[in-house]
Amino acid sequence: MATTKVKAKKYHFKAEVKQLLDILVHSLYTSKEIFLRELISNSSDALDKLRFESNKGTELIDNDLPLEIRINFDEKKNILTIEDTGIGMTKDELITNIGTIAKSGSEEFLKQLAESKQGVDNIIGKFGVGFYSVFMVAKEVIIKTKSFKQDEPASKWHSDGLGDYDISEPDEDLKRGTTIEIHLKDDAKEFIEKYRLESTIKKYSNFIQFPILLEKEKVNTVSAIWREPKSSVTKEQYTEFYKYLSFDSEEPLEIIHTSVDAPIQFGALLFIPQKSNEWFKYNREDYGLDLYVKRVLIQHKNKDLLPEYLSFIVGVVDSEDLPLNISRETLQEDIIFNKISSSITSQVLSNLQKIAKDDKEQYVKFWKEHGQIFKLGYMDFTNADKYKSLLRFNSSISKNAYELISLEEYVERMKKDQKEIYYALGPSRDALALDPHLEIFKSKGIEVLYLYDPVDEFVINALGKYKDFDFKSVENADPNKLEKMESVEEKKEKTEKLSSDDQLHFDSLLAKMKEILGNKVEDVKESNRLTDSPSCIVAKEEGMSATMQKMLKLANQNIDEQKKIFEVNKDHKLIRNLLSVFKKSTDNEYIKNVTEQLFESALLLEGTLDDPHKLVNRLNKMLEESSEWYVEVKKY
Repeated sequence: MATTKVKAKKYHFKAEVKQLLDILVHSLYTSKEIFLRELISNSSDALDKLRFESNKGTELIDNDLPLEIRINFDEKKNILTIEDTGIGMTKDELITNIGTIAKSGSEEFLKQLAESKQGVDNIIGKFGVGFYSVFMVAKEVIIKTKSFKQDEPASKWHSDGLGDYDISEPDEDLKRGTTIEIHLKDDAKEFIEKYRLESTIKKYSNFIQFPILLEKEKVNTVSAIWREPKSSVTKEQYTEFYKYLSFDSEEPLEIIHTSVDAPIQFGALLFIPQKSNEWFKYNREDYGLDLYVKRVLIQHKNKDLLPEYLSFIVGVVDSEDLPLNISRETLQEDIIFNKISSSITSQVLSNLQKIAKDDKEQYVKFWKEHGQIFKLGYMDFTNADKYKSLLRFNSSISKNAYELISLEEYVERMKKDQKEIYYALGPSRDALALDPHLEIFKSKGIEVLYLYDPVDEFVINALGKYKDFDFKSVENADPNKLEKMESVEEKKEKTEKLSSDDQLHFDSLLAKMKEILGNKVEDVKESNRLTDSPSCIVAKEEGMSATMQKMLKLANQNIDEQKKIFEVNKDHKLIRNLLSVFKKSTDNEYIKNVTEQLFESALLLEGTLDDPHKLVNRLNKMLEESSEWYVEVKKY
């Protein structure tokens, strides 16, 4: 007996729904390919729900069907088909689920949209309309679906997305699940190209747990190993996954695999690369973690999950709890996201602390590659203690320029009554070895941190102190504090002490030198920090270091002129000879030349001499005069 086919029933959208569809299709999504991610995600949800019902013991129809998603295309007809063997829908469910946008609430949605001062983002997450992204590429959509429930008839849904849809019985017998037939617009024909479909699936849906078959070939071949217990994942699997993510040919330096269930559920698989990609700051913005929600890529290289100073980290984060906006393309401003970010940052730092403690050689490898970027974390006040514990520096007692120490190691070696952590800035270890400011530190056996990177001083200044100890530049150090500490070097043959008369002449010489240098210096003083050098320039205790001044000038920052103090070592042979000249002739040209030469040489050493031409010309003239004297005395 022939069956009578029920006529299709038409459902009309209200007038404002057409406007709403236009907003969804043209305003919320930044890329047309998003529709494929949304439909595959819906299929995955349907399969998940079916598996849940099966685990409950619910009786299912077509129980022999494999759980999978099938995608096919017809180039001649310009049709793309997405099919799943999931839970399917009844007619009522079809109206409810696919017709959500037509239900009550649409008017309120539009009203909020019109009144919103912040755009769409403040009302996202309130309507399940991901399916309707299909109308970015479709001129017509047909859904055929059959529920898993016994005795429920199949249904067919049809719409052009312009104002109404109809529901009828399908012409053919259907198996359990849902098929979406998409008749593509002329400007969307790219989505019947196999390569385009495959690349989009791999981009967004590569880790869906159910097979995705494109023209019968499985596309999602990489496993979401971050969801597996660490004990079940091999080193080879980690390495393969890392190379898949990073396109790196080497294995990772370190692997951080974590899973958190409470209070927020998320998993993360992070890698520290062997090599830094900071080649002259090339491609500096190319960083971030891939963010997934239930295995579906929501954002590639999200820059907010980790602070910038950890931007060398490569990896994925997957959460079950993140709320998404209407297009899934951006996250709602939500405390959950911030908690995930905070937790991941803390875990990365804890992992680095463990490496630093258990495998110093491995940590040195990390620091040499990524330390320059890591230093930029000096503004992370939340994790300040962890950050400080992970900093590494070369120091005056290191065996060479490559040996690194921690701040904790420095503090353990501090002298009795030492209240400050001293540091010096310079281009190299060899250059700092010749720095006059370090002479008193060497004689007292006081360790000094050697800073070679310009950013180091910003780091030190931002930190302010480590534990109870302030950081202090050797340029600003108070020599009176240092002088009280016991010396470790044997005193060199001391120059004969000045008589009281010579001391008065020396004081007058200092005044003369101050007169010669004029407003270039704040004062000229006798030094009690120098042992081998004739003179040096020092900053006032609260003053700015020479390196900081130079950096600010290079950055075109307007800074007040920092007048410094010129210190003179009265026991140096050159200064004693200068004193002898001064006693005989206070206005001798030689005094002026030597004073200016010493001052400009000191500026040259600290890197703040703006124009070396005068210094070089004066030096050449002095060499010429000394050579004549040398020839005359030696009788060559």
